[in-house]
Amino acid sequence: MAASSVLEIVFALGVAATLAGAAIPSLLASLDDARIVGAARYMAACLQRTRMDAVRRNATVALRFTPSGTGYTFIPYVDGNHNGVLTRDIGSGVDAAIGFADALPARFTGVEFAATPGLPSVDPDGVAPGSDPIRLGSGDMAVFTPDGTASSGTLYIANRRGTQYAVRVFGETGRTRVLKFDSRRFVWVQL
Repeated sequence: MAASSVLEIVFALGVAATLAGAAIPSLLASLDDARIVGAARYMAACLQRTRMDAVRRNATVALRFTPSGTGYTFIPYVDGNHNGVLTRDIGSGVDAAIGFADALPARFTGVEFAATPGLPSVDPDGVAPGSDPIRLGSGDMAVFTPDGTASSGTLYIANRRGTQYAVRVFGETGRTRVLKFDSRRFVWVQL
């Protein structure tokens, strides 16, 4: 092999390594963005599945969020005594789990329920999340009734790069909306 051929190969490998090195951060950022969008849509689907379970079972069903380590797990529960899903009834076994514990980081690496400091509320008249990313009332449950209504609230979701999403539940309809925080304009934008 001629010396010029070896030099050309080394040069080509150097260019390829430089291009790959420049592309990796962009690729990782795109992957992080895809994961958080997927996590927000997954949570919206979990909430809607809980709503449909309530209608199908003709019973109140709630998705309960519990602190676990540095994050949260969530489990659906069904009302067992026709007084709504209550923490005390869950504890006594009257309101039974109808699914298994789930957690966002187990499905979407680098994504967790979190609210970046200074983040405004999704609702212009609402209270900012502060350090509480689960804004579903004192029981941290999204409760759905057999007629399709729900308790109102918001789940705040962030990735390791600080990209912020929110999944909002509307009480009257039980429907959900996914929103992204536009940090440049300091506003929430519906997807």
